[in-house]
Amino acid sequence: MLSAARYLVTKTCQHQRRAFSLSAIRKEAKTSSIGEYHIVDHAFDSVVVGAGGAGLRAAMGLSEGGQNVAVITKLFPTRSHTVAAQGGVNAALGNMNPDDWRWHFYDTVKGSDWLGDQNAIHYMTREAVRAVIEMENYGMPFSRTEEGKIYQRSFGGQSNNFGKGGMAR
Repeated sequence: MLSAARYLVTKTCQHQRRAFSLSAIRKEAKTSSIGEYHIVDHAFDSVVVGAGGAGLRAAMGLSEGGQNVAVITKLFPTRSHTVAAQGGVNAALGNMNPDDWRWHFYDTVKGSDWLGDQNAIHYMTREAVRAVIEMENYGMPFSRTEEGKIYQRSFGGQSNNFGKGGMAR
């Protein structure tokens, strides 16, 4: 059985007809030795540090663009931070309760004490639903409701109706 991260990357890149591997390709590597240490040199167009959700998505995007990509992580991808944190992602899917990406925008700007880049926050919150659906289509597993929808829970500081509807539940 493939791990979630390996399945996500393998399925996506097979669909795009682009070779992608979670380990270096040996035939393209150059080897040498220094004393008792065996050194393997690899050549990549891009190096992504971190194999959490953002790192793997960045690697997939670079690979889809024709780059030869290396992902460096201190942990196996299924134990990287996105999975280990078990926090989830925030997007106004509205699967559990009424929701709106503009409420998400308001809460994020307010949570940053109005110091966050509002153009970036606007883009992130408006596109978050599309990004979650994209991850689902790539094969990322999500917890589900009994109806089969993506399970959602409220995060700290999340409100309804621009703070007028109380805290989200």
